This record gives sequence, C-alpha cells and structure tokens, in this order.
Amino acid sequence: MPSNYDVIIIGAGAAGLMCAAIAGYRGRRVLVLDHANKAGKKILMSGGGRCNFTNLNSTPANFLSGNPHFCISALKRYTPQHFLDLVERHGIEHEEKSAGQLFCRDSSKEIVKLLLTECQWAGAEVRLETDITGVEGQAGGYRVKTSAGSFQCASLVVACGGLSIPTMGATGFGYELARQFGLDVVPTRAGLVPFTLHPELKTHLAPLSGVSSPVDAACRGEHFREPMLVTHRGLSGPAMLQISSFWQPGDTLSINLLPGQDANTELLARRAAKPQSTVAQYLGEWLPKRVAQAFNDINGWKGPLQAYRKGEIEEVAEALNQWAVKPAGTEGYRTAEVTLGGVDTRQLSSKTMAVANRPNLFFIGEVVDVTGHLGGHNFQWAWASGVAAGNAA
Repeated sequence: MPSNYDVIIIGAGAAGLMCAAIAGYRGRRVLVLDHANKAGKKILMSGGGRCNFTNLNSTPANFLSGNPHFCISALKRYTPQHFLDLVERHGIEHEEKSAGQLFCRDSSKEIVKLLLTECQWAGAEVRLETDITGVEGQAGGYRVKTSAGSFQCASLVVACGGLSIPTMGATGFGYELARQFGLDVVPTRAGLVPFTLHPELKTHLAPLSGVSSPVDAACRGEHFREPMLVTHRGLSGPAMLQISSFWQPGDTLSINLLPGQDANTELLARRAAKPQSTVAQYLGEWLPKRVAQAFNDINGWKGPLQAYRKGEIEEVAEALNQWAVKPAGTEGYRTAEVTLGGVDTRQLSSKTMAVANRPNLFFIGEVVDVTGHLGGHNFQWAWASGVAAGNAA
C-alpha cells in the first residue's frame, strides 16, 4: 500500500470522516487513521442510538468558546440545511423530535454508513485498528508513525475528539499533538454531564429516581427550560446537562420547579380563596405526584394555607421557584457527552481550521475549544469544521 498521501486525518469520527470526503472530492489522496475497531463510535451511541445529527435552529449563539466569534465563519458556510440535504440524498428517513432537533428515524448506523459511503465515493481510505505512535514535522509536511508503519503527508488534520466517554476510546492525544507543535490548550472539563449530589440530598431524592419533570435551571447568568431527571446518583436530563456546561465546582444551581409560574402570587391567592387547602395539594396540580410529595416532605410543609403567614408563603414560593442546589460534582468524562475547552482557537484560521503559522496543520471537531449546547449542535460543528478543513487541506 502507498505510504505517501496528500492528507492524513487522525480520527474516524464525525468531523474526520466529513473532512476526508470533502478533501477526497477535491482530488486529494486522503488517509483516515483511527485506533478504534469501528468508525464513528460516538455517532453510533448518540441520541439513544438514533443520532441527533443536527439542529435546524443552530446558530453561533449555541456554542461556548473562549473565542466566541471563531465558530461563526464555518457555521455560516456549512449550515444544518446543507447536512440535511446530504441525509436526504442518501435516503435516510428522519424526524424532528424537539424544535429543530433532527434524528434518524431508524438507526444512527445510517449516518456512519453515509459518511463511509461518501469517503468511498471520494476515494478516501479509512484504516481502523491502527495505533499512532508519533507525529513528526518534516520538509513538505508530516510523518505519522503507526502500528501499521509510517505514512507521509503534505497536510495533517487532527480530528481525534476530546476526553468524553473514555470507554469509547477517547484520549487526550489531540491535545498532546497541539502542545507538541507549540499550541496552547484551554483547560478541559466535562460538559453536558449529569450532576452528583451530597449524601443527604441524594437520600431525600432517592425515591424519585427515574422521575422526570420540566424545570428552569439557572447558573452564572444562563438558564435552560427543559426536563430534569432524578437518578440514583443525582440530577440529569436535558436541563441539567445543558446547565452543566456553565457550572463550576462550588457553584449553586437555581432550579425553578414551576417554570412560568409565580408560586408566591398563586399561593397567596389560593390561601384567600381556599384557606383549608395545602401546599401539597397545590404541588399535586403542577408536578408529578411523586415529585410533589417528595418536595412537600423534604420541606416539612404541613397544615392548611390559612396557617401560613405571608413571610412563610414567600419562603415556600422561593423553595419552589428558586430551589437552591449545590452539587457535589459531576459524573465527569465517564458519561459526559462533550469536552469543554481544547485547542485555543485564537491560533487557528476561522476559515480553514489551519494553525496560523502552520497552514498545513488543522484541528477540527471536539478537540478545539468550541462546544455546542445539547440537541445536535455539536454534530453541526463537526460537519462545519470538517468541511472547512476539507476544502483547504
């Protein structure tokens, strides 16, 4: 087999395979290398096995980065509609679950098949179960040393992802390469990840394990109105995963258990109209039965509303509209959907993803400091950054 390529891409995930196809269609000789035994492992497990492959409402505002303007160029040049068109050309049936969130109707395997088919049509070679032992810069490009021998290329694209879900093969190799070539790496941490709780609160909430309820979760000036799920270890569900990307150790979450409702006004009105009714009865009208009962018991709300003074009603309302929770921590990379931080984008071209002083070295996808909200945005970044590099590498 040949050992000289125009482009070598490290990582056969969403960004890497997209980049390979685009570069291949330009007539470039492309090799994709990955140590995994399957391509697109995170694609396969995403969206409950049905892959939330994009979000029609994705905009730069849906991304976190230390350099927030960096993602604008790539996202504007390759939009959700572009990827949806590709999905439809391959005859993949899809459905919109929540506003803008597109999933495969059948299986995420179809997205991996799409990408591998595009690579095949473009003439890009994909090699799996190939460990990379070293990368060296050399005249005219790079030498990539692997368990299958050494390969040379003019352009090198690093698309090997972040640290999330190490059981899927995630490593920090991309960050090591960035540092090797003199790039700064923004400190990384787990994002879109469930919270763990301190023992006392965890015990109080244990009976609610598996129960979901709509909330509005806030932290550091950001908030998300989505479902919260109580687990045997803590708090999860879309609302918790979303706010986890903004939470820092030691922060307190403010969780509105009755989003869109003014509990103080409603309880005062109820006290006047139905003085014999209870807080538990009020909660039972708005929350799942088990949630209502648990919060009533945790707070010790007893007796009719007519027995509550105005200040006590205010305290009840605050506990409902601004439930303060100080998590013990998060589940970490073990279950995190993404890695926050990564290669500092101030050193990259927003048009091509190339390193400023090394125009033939590219970083794309999750390995860079661009992280999307939950709901298909991170896949859209993978497609957009992959296309940007594929058109330049």
